[in-house]
Amino acid sequence: MDLAFGGEGVGRADDFVIFTPFTCPGDRVEIKLTEVKSSFARGQLVRIITPSPERTEPVCGYFTECGGCQYQHIDYAAQLRWKHRQITELFRRVGGFEGTPIAPVVPCPQPYGYRNRILVRSQWNRPAQKLNLGFVRADCGLVCDVESCAIAEPALNVALTHWRENPPPKGGIKTTLRIPPEGWEVPEHSFFQNNFFLLPALLDGVRGRLKDSGIQHLVDTYCGVGFFGISLADAVQSFTGIELDAPAIRAARRNQSLRGITNGEFIDGDADLLLPGVLARADASKTAVLLDPPRVGCRPPSLEVLRNTGPAQLLYVSCHPATLARDLKALCAGGRFRLASVEPFDMFPQTQHVECIADLRLAGPL
Repeated sequence: MDLAFGGEGVGRADDFVIFTPFTCPGDRVEIKLTEVKSSFARGQLVRIITPSPERTEPVCGYFTECGGCQYQHIDYAAQLRWKHRQITELFRRVGGFEGTPIAPVVPCPQPYGYRNRILVRSQWNRPAQKLNLGFVRADCGLVCDVESCAIAEPALNVALTHWRENPPPKGGIKTTLRIPPEGWEVPEHSFFQNNFFLLPALLDGVRGRLKDSGIQHLVDTYCGVGFFGISLADAVQSFTGIELDAPAIRAARRNQSLRGITNGEFIDGDADLLLPGVLARADASKTAVLLDPPRVGCRPPSLEVLRNTGPAQLLYVSCHPATLARDLKALCAGGRFRLASVEPFDMFPQTQHVECIADLRLAGPL
């Protein structure tokens, strides 16, 4: 049995592939087929006949019903090994990278109780005549009524209890519960990394790659409230942050001012439109561009600008290995950039997600 990116176990009946959630490689299981296609099928776990040595007891009683976690039934060390294997396979299959130097996944020092932000929902449960308060289920779009979350920080579970005691007036309402990062201004709907425990290691990973390249100027695209640019200001002569979210860019300027940092600037606008002008002002041979886009990845115009401009280094921070591999394939096409390294960080233990830093270096002409 294998483990697919996304969390489903992959079994085979002869040569026919069957995807079944909440199974573990090494399990011997009984399943019920729920969907059959010409080339694959999906199943539902009925019972475990022989458990895998990698299987462990889930901590959360909502696991398999709540859709937030996919891997609580797998030992944490095994989760890291399987995520590494998934990244390697995605880079080969989606990106066409053979023999990519992918480092072992950096573990989170706290595999439970790490999330500093959760999105909770209210939904009217007509059969039960009650309001469900919690997270979207794993098997459908309905809301699983949840009193606590095993991967959320304890303070968030206190906030969740208070929210449930003072619920929204009706269904269909989304509420963000968040622990603000100490020393950083973050608007309600602006992005900040969800794991404070592994964030220092992620920042050190980016810093190490910058130092290795010896660049002087950093362009921080999709910069949010300025975390990377501000935190790395001492590693470069100057930096420029670009962000479309206007409240976030205003917060970035205040975060910069509070720290007395004077060697950087933040620009409000679309990276696709602003990148050409920003890169034209700097010496490309001494410039690195940091990309930290949403899960869907970079848009083609930004990738084309980077290929045309040719900065010395690209540092791509991504929480979705598949879109990362896709974008790196476009950037490296024709030998324009070379993929020097990929370092994964387990910012999302117990889930299918994993963060990666990809380091690309300019390798040749267009």
